[in-house]
Amino acid sequence: MSFSEDILPMLSGSLSAMTPLLFAALGGLFTELSGLLNIALEGLISLGAFAAVLGAQAASSAGAWSIAAGAGAGILASLLGSLLFGLSTIRLKANEFITGLATNLLAAGLGLVLSQRLFGTKGVVAFQFPKIPVPGAALAGLPVLGPLVFSQDILTLASWAAVLAAWILTRHSTFGMRLRAAGSTPAALEAIGLRPETYRLAAILVSGVSCGLAGAYLSLDLSAYVPNISSGRGWIALVAIYLGSKKPAGILLACLVFATAESFSNYAQGFLSVPPDFILAIPYLVTLAALVAGALARMARR
Repeated sequence: MSFSEDILPMLSGSLSAMTPLLFAALGGLFTELSGLLNIALEGLISLGAFAAVLGAQAASSAGAWSIAAGAGAGILASLLGSLLFGLSTIRLKANEFITGLATNLLAAGLGLVLSQRLFGTKGVVAFQFPKIPVPGAALAGLPVLGPLVFSQDILTLASWAAVLAAWILTRHSTFGMRLRAAGSTPAALEAIGLRPETYRLAAILVSGVSCGLAGAYLSLDLSAYVPNISSGRGWIALVAIYLGSKKPAGILLACLVFATAESFSNYAQGFLSVPPDFILAIPYLVTLAALVAGALARMARR
C-alpha cells in the first residue's frame, strides 16, 4: 500500500465524507449552546437532500447554476423543517425529544410520498447534474496538498470556513455570548430584557441552514436522492458535538475521526477478507467506541 496511490485518496475521501457531518454538527452546536437538544438533525438533513434534488432539477437548464439552486432549495426545506421543530418546542412547549423524533419520521416519510407522487418511484430520485465545481482545480496537481485541498468541491471548502464562522459567532460576538447565556443562565438574559426563547429559535434556524447544506451536499454529490440518504449522520453529528467539547475546533477533529472511519470502510472492502456488513458498520462502531471513551475520560476527570 503506497501513500500516493492508497493512503492519499483515502484521506481525500475522509475530507469529503466530513462535509455533511461538519455542517450538521456545527448547526447542532448552536442549539446545544442555547440549551436545546436537537435530535432533529437527521430529519433536517434528509429534507435538505430531497429538496436539493428538486431544486437542481428545476434549474437544470442553468448548467452549473443548478447546483446553487439545489443548495438553496435544500436550505429552504431544512429551514422550514427547523422552524416547525422550533415553534413546536419553544412556542407550544412540546417535548423537544418527541418533537425531534417526529421531525425525523416526517422527513423520512415525506421523501417517500413525494417521490411516489412526483416521479412514480419508491423513494429514489436520480438526475444528472454537473459536478459541484472545484475552485482550486488548477492546483490539484500539487503533491499531497493538491489532492487533499484543491480537489475538494466548493461545499467542502465552505464547511471549513463554517468552522471559523462558528468560532467567531459563538465565542467572540454579542450574539454568541447571549446564545450561551440562554443555555446556561437564562435569568441573566431576562434581567436585561431579552428573551432566551428568541435566541433558542435563532439557534434552531441556524441548524436548519447548516443541515440544509449537509443534505444538499449528499444528494448533489451523488446526483440522486435515496431513502435514508443521511445514514445516521445526524446522530453522529450529535456525538461529535459532545466529543468536541462543544467547541468548533473540537467538533472539526471529532468529525474528521468519524469521516476517516467511513472512508476507511469504503476502501477496506477491497482488501479485507471479512463480511461486507461488518466493514460498513465500522463508522458506527467507531462512534460507539468514541462515546465510551469520552464517558470514561469525563469520569476520570471527576
